[in-house]
Amino acid sequence: MTVDLSQFIPSFLEESFEGLELMESSLLNLEAGDNETIHSIFRAAHSIKGGAGTFGFDVVTEFTHLVETLLDEMRDGRREVSPKDIEILLTSVDCMRILIEAARDEADYDKEKIAQTTAQLSETLANKDTSDNVNTEQVPQNSNNLIDKSGSNNLSIYKIHFVPEHNLAKTGNDPLFLFNALADLGELTIVANTSELPALTDIDPQELYLSWDISLKTSASVEDIHEVFEWVEDECLLEITQTTIQSQAEPEQTPDLEQTQASTTAENKEIIAVQPAITQEPPAVVAEETATNKPKGKAKAKAEVSSIRVGVDKVDNLINLVGELVITQSMLSELGSDFQMDKIERLTNGLEQLLQNTKELQESVMRIRMLPISFAFNRFPRLVHDLANKTGKEIELIIKGEQTELDKTVMEQIGDPLVHLVRNAVDHGIEQAEVRVANGKPEKGTISLDAYHQGGNIVIKISDDGGGINREKVFAKAVEKGIVEPNSTLTDAQVFDLLFEPGFSTADQVTDISGRGVGMDVVKRNIQSLGGRIQVESTVGKGSCFKVNLPLTLAILDGQLVKVGTETYIIPLISIVESLQVDNDLINKVSGDMTLYRLRDENVPILPVYQLFGLKSEFTKIDNALLVVVEADGQKVGLMVDHLLAQQQVVIKSLKDNYQQVIGISGATILGDGSVAMILDIPGMIQIALTYAQHKQQHRSAASHYEIGAPC
Repeated sequence: MTVDLSQFIPSFLEESFEGLELMESSLLNLEAGDNETIHSIFRAAHSIKGGAGTFGFDVVTEFTHLVETLLDEMRDGRREVSPKDIEILLTSVDCMRILIEAARDEADYDKEKIAQTTAQLSETLANKDTSDNVNTEQVPQNSNNLIDKSGSNNLSIYKIHFVPEHNLAKTGNDPLFLFNALADLGELTIVANTSELPALTDIDPQELYLSWDISLKTSASVEDIHEVFEWVEDECLLEITQTTIQSQAEPEQTPDLEQTQASTTAENKEIIAVQPAITQEPPAVVAEETATNKPKGKAKAKAEVSSIRVGVDKVDNLINLVGELVITQSMLSELGSDFQMDKIERLTNGLEQLLQNTKELQESVMRIRMLPISFAFNRFPRLVHDLANKTGKEIELIIKGEQTELDKTVMEQIGDPLVHLVRNAVDHGIEQAEVRVANGKPEKGTISLDAYHQGGNIVIKISDDGGGINREKVFAKAVEKGIVEPNSTLTDAQVFDLLFEPGFSTADQVTDISGRGVGMDVVKRNIQSLGGRIQVESTVGKGSCFKVNLPLTLAILDGQLVKVGTETYIIPLISIVESLQVDNDLINKVSGDMTLYRLRDENVPILPVYQLFGLKSEFTKIDNALLVVVEADGQKVGLMVDHLLAQQQVVIKSLKDNYQQVIGISGATILGDGSVAMILDIPGMIQIALTYAQHKQQHRSAASHYEIGAPC
């Protein structure tokens, strides 16, 4: 029976990316003498290398071997931790990520970058300044890994008796990993003992029945050999004896295989010769055994299915809730089989219990999708580190609220906008050290990332203690580009909102970080597509703060149901400012057939929903209708509706996936009576309704071309 290894590739990929994140974050905080951190980085690289070898990702294996060697020298104390080596390792982590992503997607990768980094690693390893002054330049590059880690040229022959427990494979360990690691140390000969193999019909494919006698000729120490087996020490019987010492100057002698073989029953032995060079193909016998398990050529690693790691407590809670549902369903079924009016109270109680269980189940399922925002924040220490080096600035990144939970889908889509905001803070916000000192600030600038819950939303703040936004400069640039009139009177919030206009930039020169006027408009558009909004606060000389407000999830929406004619629509609660009955004394007519409502100190345009969607309404006069005042993009409008219904959570169904995108509609949902209700896209409705009114004033005859509800 063969095992299809490809089914485990998604798990390997997920664990590899987690290992790369651990390596990156640990390298950024690595200091000389921090052996524990170096060990954790080494273990992550070692696991990635072993897994890549199992699934046939040879390029990943060979590159990671160089990284592992450099880390090995650091953890053994043979190399001091230097900033230069840390930068090389950070670049190597980037390359490992590139290679693993290429293996996952079955795509090409940047071979030039990989080659450059490989050369840097090789040069670093060849020109190391070790504590014991080993002259590595005299060691040939093609030395078959027979390099004594202590600097000696003597070779030893070790006899290793390895008897794994039967359940070793169930813990994720594979003896082939161990043998390959031993082969890295020298010339290896393995004799497999098959005496404990049961009859074919009794074999459990997940159990191990073999043991091995191994002969290893190497210049490594016995500690190095123990290190190979450190992951399985508690799950095996391991005996290591040193039998022979010879100098490399003497003629090399092959271990006496006949003598080794004669020590056990000949018919129960199988000899496997493992070559030491890691770049060579696996030996024929091993290849035959694993040919059906190992993907040929490029392994099919691409997995479209995304996964979430869920805590056991959340799963247990779901199981308990499902149990409660089963009990409630059983009770209701019993009532329904022979229902009498005297059971009406029990039926009502049962339905209330069903409602409560369903609500709790929904909340529990939603919590499963919630992940700490640290998954999105983890990339920023490295990003700020690289940008600070590139710009010559000293910057400290402070992260708060990283355990604040956010829906996985929202988190995946908010990553790129946050990256652009952080890059902007580094390039535009934080000043050069000499400027900061001249202004009485510390040389090192500070950028803060903070996340917290506020109501039913999550707020993400990106703030810096830099020079702030020059209001006059932004306004002058907007006038220059014709975005606003020179005599316009704008509030600070409106001026700062100009930063999100397409093509807008206040940078004096274009760099590879920013200055092209591309990005901030995309940031705002992406945040709005998630149902969120962004606000800017800034004080010249003190710094700026970009506040992003997002819904916790895109799957469920808190909405207000409204009736217009015979149709029911849903307005997102996050967009609603207030609802009110119209006061005729506060209504004003303006040009362009636009009606305004005086709401305290503001004139709010009134949008009759029945006209925009071509419906027959119960109330066609404004003085009989209700207004739902909504806000988007800093603009308020009053939606004229017939009736306000209930508020409830609704499950969002994508209109684009099931039909096509429709202007003014963000999605749909199914109500309790089975009918379909459309969810209004408030920013889209405001923009198109205003365009509609303006166009109607200029070209009344062409107004029909701008009907809301037309397909995009």
